[in-house]
Amino acid sequence: MKDADRDDDLVSRTRRRFLGQGAALVGGALAGGAAAGTARAERTAPVPNAPPNVPEWMKAPGADVGSELYGTPSRFEKEVVRNLARNLKQYTSASSRAPLQEFDGIITPNGLFYERHHGGIPDIDPAQHRLMVHGLVEIPLLLTMNDIRRFPSESHIYFIECSGNPGFEAMNGRTASDLVGLVSCAEWTGVRLKTVLEEAGLKPDARWVVAEGADAAALTRSIPIEKCLDDALLVYSQNGERLRPQQGYPLRIVLPGFEGNMNVKWLRRLNVTAEPAYSREETSKYTDSMPDGTARQFTFYMEAKSIITRPSGTHRIEKGFNEISGLAWSGHGRITQVEVSVDDGRTWQAAQLQEPVLTRALTRFRFPWTWDGRPTVILSRATDETGYLQPSLAELTAVRGMKSFYHNNAIIPWRITASGEVTNGFVKA
Repeated sequence: MKDADRDDDLVSRTRRRFLGQGAALVGGALAGGAAAGTARAERTAPVPNAPPNVPEWMKAPGADVGSELYGTPSRFEKEVVRNLARNLKQYTSASSRAPLQEFDGIITPNGLFYERHHGGIPDIDPAQHRLMVHGLVEIPLLLTMNDIRRFPSESHIYFIECSGNPGFEAMNGRTASDLVGLVSCAEWTGVRLKTVLEEAGLKPDARWVVAEGADAAALTRSIPIEKCLDDALLVYSQNGERLRPQQGYPLRIVLPGFEGNMNVKWLRRLNVTAEPAYSREETSKYTDSMPDGTARQFTFYMEAKSIITRPSGTHRIEKGFNEISGLAWSGHGRITQVEVSVDDGRTWQAAQLQEPVLTRALTRFRFPWTWDGRPTVILSRATDETGYLQPSLAELTAVRGMKSFYHNNAIIPWRITASGEVTNGFVKA
């Protein structure tokens, strides 16, 4: 027997042994009930298009490659869509959530990226759009999109997360998307903000840059000059194509690790100042109310966070082997460790981090688990490169109270019943 034949035979035998063990475990878990017969029937029922039969889709040529000018997913994936609050009217100030439980990697497709708008989505002609740079600069600039694209470009993978993802009193969602779907990750392409500011020339007392969007809300946020001269980007492309209108077309700011509201979309103005603007979005909104009546302001960074996305709410698992998988991220840098508990936090074990592990990007983690069929609660917690460990909700609210709406990065529990049903662990069974 040739070496290649021996290798193929070994793989085949190993696969049969693994699947056989899985079938035995599942059969044992269901034995004695009506569910066992149903499950066996589903596994043994004839499938006309399965091997060794020739499936229908092999008997005639498929669709013309030019039949769709912009590619779309398979019709069998039509349920993988953004999560809208169907019980609420979608006003111009609204949001949609990424279906985290449906993802496998770390990159969010453009059509599924979460959205948050304060004055609707403007329809901007890039040929007429301009970026004004003024204030405490030596040379005020009025830049066209062509001007901006002439600067040296860079591409980086970063997450963006809404700081209200979720609010402290909004922990009753059914799915991972319901709970923390206001986070997504993409490859962003654009120009360093530092490059444009150096072109204009900063005056000595420049301390802040006030960014304004071209939406009806004229959303305005103040950015520390240190961030502007570090890794801030003026972005015109996302995942290799031009920004979509929902993501700020034709130009937005991306501030790696900072709360989503600061990544101003439809960017039209950069005003360099000595003081922050104290705009609506950094006074009456996006500040953290504390138990003693004070408020935390300019809480820019998103802290380390994680969530198990498979299995998660509305999923159902079977006894035996189940891979636990999820996402972790931190505004302070790379994720260095994710731990998983399968016994409601009594013990923790390290999960495997899937490459690439990037700074301020989503990180995929995986943990092999053999479920014994008994009810339990599964959790994950992340540690970032600063040594910060994701807290439990009790630990977080002991310091922050329940008045705040923003920056809730608490550990998220999933409850698993004896039947394998997975539900939100914050909701009492």
